Amino acid sequence: MLTLYYSPGACSMASHIALEETGAEYTPQPVLIPKGEHQSADYLKNVNPRGKVPALRTDQGVITENVAILGYLARSFPEARLLPVDDTIGLMRCVSHMAYLSNTLHPTFARIVRPERIAKDEAAQNAVKETARESFLGLLKEVDGIIDGNQWVMGSQYTACDPYTLVFYGWGSRIGLPVKELNNYTRFKDRMIERPAVRKVLEREQSPLQQG
Repeated sequence: MLTLYYSPGACSMASHIALEETGAEYTPQPVLIPKGEHQSADYLKNVNPRGKVPALRTDQGVITENVAILGYLARSFPEARLLPVDDTIGLMRCVSHMAYLSNTLHPTFARIVRPERIAKDEAAQNAVKETARESFLGLLKEVDGIIDGNQWVMGSQYTACDPYTLVFYGWGSRIGLPVKELNNYTRFKDRMIERPAVRKVLEREQSPLQQG
């Protein structure tokens, strides 16, 4: 039995949706970041010593990081077609997009909500936050351009890139950025919400995205 450790509203929503898409039996285990549960002694010792979500417990051990978990799910449940595993170029394009989300969008957002990690005094933190907000909106606009003309992020096939991309639309909305002005991204969000697996996860995580 698989166990997914996630925190509602965190980037773990990507793996949460993908796992639901597979149809596999699993135990969803919330780890509430606002309550510091990701830093508990038990979680650090027995799940993820880095103190982050998501983490996926398998019969072979624990896998961490969205990109790795999404890759594992795609390989373990090929019938879900989460990644084009038989198309090397298509697969690497997906990996590239997921790495871009992980390595560029996520740390930019982190500077908005955790500027104290970058600067010590309040004035510097405010400058970091404002600069990051501008950068993050620019990145969301870039994603909007990537989706332009596509049903899904990578084209006509739904992939693991899609739930991961949805995370950042939700984050942009959460901090009051004008994400609804991003027409391609917003229509993509609407298509995502129509998927049963997505709706189930949004409901479980009590995500504002489920309100449309």
